[in-house]
Parts: sequence; structure tokens; C-alpha cells
Amino acid sequence: MFVETITEFVIEYGYWGLFLATFLSSTIVPLGSEVFLVTLIALGLNPILCVLIATLGNSLGGMTSYGIGYLGKWQWIEKYFHTPREKVEKFQERIKRWGPIIGFFAWLPFIGDVIAIGLGFMRINPWLSCLYMSIGRLVRFSIVGGIMQLF
Repeated sequence: MFVETITEFVIEYGYWGLFLATFLSSTIVPLGSEVFLVTLIALGLNPILCVLIATLGNSLGGMTSYGIGYLGKWQWIEKYFHTPREKVEKFQERIKRWGPIIGFFAWLPFIGDVIAIGLGFMRINPWLSCLYMSIGRLVRFSIVGGIMQLF
């Protein structure tokens, strides 16, 4: 029911709806950003603009996760992201090894939030973290948008 309501919202508000849905998808609401992107492209909206807006919304959502990690409020992390402290601490070694480049994979299901939160918690350069998170999301959405163009 909730996903249907969000989908109707996205369809009604077009690009703005896509921005909000992809932002929320990358934060506290478990949604699939690709569904909204595919829906709007299928309805005839500009695929390049859809990809760029989805990337922007999803990247800002990822930076929200980064910000919560930066603040280090475990209560927020566990409550809103359902991410146990142990999971973030487990990723610390990988984050130390790869630095902000690991942000490229922050779009991945299940571990993406952990990566973004971990980058913030470890206070890895926010600009580079945002850059790599955005590049990863742009690649993902470009592939989905490109596949849509084939059909």
C-alpha cells in the first residue's frame, strides 16, 4: 500500500516526485529507486533528466546517512537505519583501506547505508565521499535508464 502511494505521488509530481522518492530510498525508507526511475521513463519523461534527478536525490540521501554517521548518534543509526553498531564497526577496516572510494558502492542494497554511515562515522573527507557516492549512483541509474531505452 505504501509503495503504491509513493508511486502515485511520483507519477503525479514527475521529476519532483522522483527526486523525493530517490532521496527517501537512500535514507530511512526502504524503497527501490529504480522502480520510480523506470516508471517515469516508461511514461515518457526525459530519460537523461530522470537519471540526473534520481542521482541527485539518491546522492543527497546518501549524504544524509553520511551526516548521521558523522554525528555518531548510535540511537539514530539503529532506530532509523536499522543498522547495528557492530555492522558499521565491521566495515571500518574496509573503509580505512579504501577511503572515500568505497563510497562508489554505497548504492548497493543492504550494505549501502552501512558504507555511507561508516564513511561519516570515520569522518572520511565528505566531498570525496559525496563524489564517489554520486558516481556510483550515476553509473547505476545510467545503466537502468539505458536498459529502458532498449525497450
